[in-house]
Amino acid sequence: MSLKTERIIGAEAVVKSLIEEGVDVAYGYPGGAIMPIYDELYKYQDQLQHVLTRHEQGAAHAAQGFARTSGKVGVALATSGPGATNLITGIADAQIDSTPMVCITGQVASHLLGTDAFQETDVISISSPITKWNVQVTRSEDIPKAIAKAFYIAKSGRPGPVLIDITKDAQQGELDYRYEKCTHVRSYKPVPETNLEKIKQAAEVINNAKKPMIIFGQGVILGEAETELKDFVEKSGIPAAWTVLGLSALPTSHPLNVGMVGMHGNYGPNKLTNECDVLIAIGMRFDDRVTGDLNKYAKQAKVIHYEIDPAEVDKNVKTEVAVLGNSKDTLAKSLEFIAKNDHTSWVNEFRDFDKIEYEKVINGQLNPTKEGLTMGEVLQGINKATNDNAVIVSDVGQHQMMAVRYAKFSNTRSNVTSGGLGTMGFALPAAIGAKMGTPKRDVVAVIGDGGYQMTCQELGTILQTGTAVKIVVLNNEFLGMVRQWQQLFFEKRYASTEMTNPDFIKLAEAYSIPAKKVSKRENLQSAIDEMIASDTSYFLEVMVEKEDNVFPMVPTGASVSEVRLS
Repeated sequence: MSLKTERIIGAEAVVKSLIEEGVDVAYGYPGGAIMPIYDELYKYQDQLQHVLTRHEQGAAHAAQGFARTSGKVGVALATSGPGATNLITGIADAQIDSTPMVCITGQVASHLLGTDAFQETDVISISSPITKWNVQVTRSEDIPKAIAKAFYIAKSGRPGPVLIDITKDAQQGELDYRYEKCTHVRSYKPVPETNLEKIKQAAEVINNAKKPMIIFGQGVILGEAETELKDFVEKSGIPAAWTVLGLSALPTSHPLNVGMVGMHGNYGPNKLTNECDVLIAIGMRFDDRVTGDLNKYAKQAKVIHYEIDPAEVDKNVKTEVAVLGNSKDTLAKSLEFIAKNDHTSWVNEFRDFDKIEYEKVINGQLNPTKEGLTMGEVLQGINKATNDNAVIVSDVGQHQMMAVRYAKFSNTRSNVTSGGLGTMGFALPAAIGAKMGTPKRDVVAVIGDGGYQMTCQELGTILQTGTAVKIVVLNNEFLGMVRQWQQLFFEKRYASTEMTNPDFIKLAEAYSIPAKKVSKRENLQSAIDEMIASDTSYFLEVMVEKEDNVFPMVPTGASVSEVRLS
C-alpha cells in the first residue's frame, strides 16, 4: 500500500496502481485514446512487462491463460472503439468461465462522449452483460480507487472480468496520487456465510447414501480446494467425476476419479448419474452440456450442492441441501461430519462401464489399426513425453473433447480451455499467457486447423517474446465438430465445413518457429519427443483421420443416460 501522496498524471496513476496490485505482466495493443498510458508503461518497463499481442482478442485470451495457470488476475489493455470491442469475446469468455481479469480501455475525451467522435464506442453499455463490474472514469483523481475496486471484485468470491474505461483527459490530468487496496465494497458480499447446520444436513444425507456420486467443477480450483476435495473423496469413498473445467483438480490417476460427465463425457458417469441416490455437486453449475435434458436428469437422486454463488443454487437443478461458501472452507468443515466409508461395489459399476467404453471407443483411439492417425493417440504421445505433467491448452471442437478425454494430469491448473463460451481461436493466445503464468512447466497448445486460423497472427507475439509454447495442430481439413454433427444429424451434408488450408509449416517458419509435419504413425512419438525437448517454441502439424468422430456422445436434448458409443 502506497501511503505517500505525490502529484502525477492519471496515466502514471494507472501504471503505478497496477504495480501496487502485484501486476508484472499485461497484454495489449496501443492506440490513440490509450497512448498516455502506454507512454507511462514505457517508463516503467523494468517493473511491468507489456506484451504486444497482434490483436486485442489475443490480449484478452492471453490474460485469461495467465490467470488460469498462475491464479493471479490477468490484465488486458486496449484503445477505444474497435480496440475495446475486439476485447469483448475474451471478456465474455472470462465471464462465463469465472476467470479473474481486469481490462483497461482508453476512451475519447470526456467532452466528446456521446458525439460519435472518432473511435468512440459505448464500451460500458456493450460490456455490462458480460462483466462482473465495469466503470467509466472521467476524472484523473478517481483512477486509483477504480483500479483498487476492480482488482478486489475481479478476484474475490466467484471471480470474473472487470472493465475500466478511462477517458483521455482523465489520463492526462493531474492528481494527488495515493494508493490503498480495496478490501470491502458496500452491498457486495463475495463469499456467502456458511451455515454449519447445512453442512451437517448434507453430511447426514451423504453418510446414509448407498450409491453416492460426486461431480466437481472449476470451483474447486478457483477456491484452491484440491487437497480438501481429495480428503473428502478418500474419506467418504465416493466416486468422483468432473466437468470440463474441473479437470485436473483431482489427479486423473486417482482410483476414485471416474472420468468426465457431459456431452462427450465417459460412459460410466453419464449412465450412472441417473442411477445414483445422492449427487454431490462441488463448485459446478449444472450447465446444459453436463445435464442434457433437465427433465430426465438425476430425478432419482437427492442433490447436495456446494457452491459459492447463490444464484447458481436451484437455477437448473433442484437441490436437497445447498452448502454455500468457498469450497476450501466448506469441504474442510464437512470432513468433520463425513463418515469414513467404502463404496467398492458401487465404484466397480463405473469400472464395468469403463471396460465397455474401452472396448468400443477408447482402444480404437489409443491403439488404432487403421492407417490414419487419431487425435487420441496424439494426446497419448504428449502424455508419454511429458510424464502427465504438461499444461494442455485446447481450443474448441473435436480436438478439445479429445484433449480433455485423453490428456492425463498429475497437477492442478493443468487444463486450460474455453468452457462455457466455446471460443474458437482461444488456444494459441491463451497458451502464451499460460506459459508466462507458469514458466517452468511445459505448455502444449492443442488446436484444430479451423480454430488455429482464427488467431494464428499471435505467432508474432511468440516471435517477439520468445515464449516457449509448444503448438500442436490436429489437422483433419474440416471444421471437425460441425462436420460430425452434419454426418450424424444432417445426412452428411457437409455445408461449409471442409477446409482448404495454407502450408502451416511455412507459416510457422515465417515466424522463426521450428516446425515439423507428421502423417505416419511410425514418426509420431519421435516428433512429439523432439517438440517437448525443444527449449524454444515449436510447431507440430499432425494429419489425422478426416472423418473421425468423438464418442461417447449425448445428443442435444437427450438424457445423459442415452449416451451413444457410436
